[in-house]
Amino acid sequence: MPMFKLICFDLDGTLVDSVPDLAAAVNCMLSDFDRAHFSEDEVRGWVGNGAQVLVQRALSGSVNIADDIDPALFNDALASFLKHYSANVYTHSVLYPNVKETLTALRDAGFKLAIVTNKPMVQTTPVLELAGISEFFEVVLGGDSLPEKKPNPLPLLHCLDHYQFKAEDALMVGDSKNDIIAAQAANFTSFGLTYGYNYGIPISDSNPDFVADDISELLAAVKLK
Repeated sequence: MPMFKLICFDLDGTLVDSVPDLAAAVNCMLSDFDRAHFSEDEVRGWVGNGAQVLVQRALSGSVNIADDIDPALFNDALASFLKHYSANVYTHSVLYPNVKETLTALRDAGFKLAIVTNKPMVQTTPVLELAGISEFFEVVLGGDSLPEKKPNPLPLLHCLDHYQFKAEDALMVGDSKNDIIAAQAANFTSFGLTYGYNYGIPISDSNPDFVADDISELLAAVKLK
């Protein structure tokens, strides 16, 4: 297999388990509108498509978004969620095992590392800083950085353009079908992690090129082990 030059990473569910803080913000938002709370496990199944979709799912009480959500309610709920979450983006969140060690090994070996997340940039930047991993990434793209987000391949193609690399030089690492679909559409090699947020569906169902239970297995995939 080729030695890659660029490795793009998803954030939530891949590098950081952010569900504890997301769930707390969702429930604070629901309290603002006198609505019932949901468990952390329930919210875990709703994460991965950005803040707007998460709020819509919370208002629907389901991963399947109701078609009768009042637009004014949604706008107010989104503002409430963003306020609560922005105040506590890394209070209970944690890095997954072996993340920092793996990023260090990749950086030291000369790989270019980028973040491609659907999380808004106003929250992505502080999460990276508070998690102590911002230093690893020259390019950071949030869900609002470009006109399209994953599963659209545009953010990945943007990374290629930034470095003037070819698709065969690049690898996408993620935990969700959105990551794998985007990678396949951009002709990236894909590396799927089993432990993140994928709506209860095995990541292998999306047919990534690699499937791993631990991010440290990435080092073998890029021939560092």
